[in-house]
Amino acid sequence: MNRVVTETMVRVEDVHKSYGDGAAAVHALRGVSFDVPRGELVALKGRSGSGKTTLLNIVGGLDEPDRGRVVLDGLDLSELGEKGLLELRRDRIGFVFQSFGLIPILTAAENVGVPMRLRRAHPREREERVELLLSLVGLADHAAQRPGELSGGQQQRVAIARALANSPSVLIADEPTAQLDAETGHAVMELLRAVVRSENVTALVATHDTTLLDLADRVLELSDGSVAER
Repeated sequence: MNRVVTETMVRVEDVHKSYGDGAAAVHALRGVSFDVPRGELVALKGRSGSGKTTLLNIVGGLDEPDRGRVVLDGLDLSELGEKGLLELRRDRIGFVFQSFGLIPILTAAENVGVPMRLRRAHPREREERVELLLSLVGLADHAAQRPGELSGGQQQRVAIARALANSPSVLIADEPTAQLDAETGHAVMELLRAVVRSENVTALVATHDTTLLDLADRVLELSDGSVAER
């Protein structure tokens, strides 16, 4: 991949996305544009159906816009091709979802190590990184426990550690606190803010919980497919 070093980690330029045709078409995104500098935590606010997940999927290379472009860490996603997008998602992006997505039969440590196994990291490197990340998210004493033995908040912390396994440039979190109670959700959001600082990662976090917005460096509000800074 040819990469241009830039202080802008994520650039979204005039992105449009629709589903369906004709009068029945749903316009999820209508000319969305914004930049995110390196090391910033940006919250995406908006009601259900406002386009938050669509936008995150496009930024993360999981979906393509109908028009416009996304540049992530100096890479124009439209120029990468399927192999390039796969490498981008594996090496430069960490994903956190509201459903946790942990593998039930694996321990917390094994779940965190999965992305490094996929890129065939050396076992010692993998073990050291897993230990560091579990300590970072406050779960060093729970490394041998399986997801079913952990609380919802602890499972989400494991998911955050797993997302950081390959030292991504960008962390994308889609409603990461939706399945948690208010207190636990606030703690998870504070953790995300802490890892942005400690890991020097850029984060885009979609949330509809207005109590969490004050923890972000910046808030972008999506409404009817358009974005405005709050």
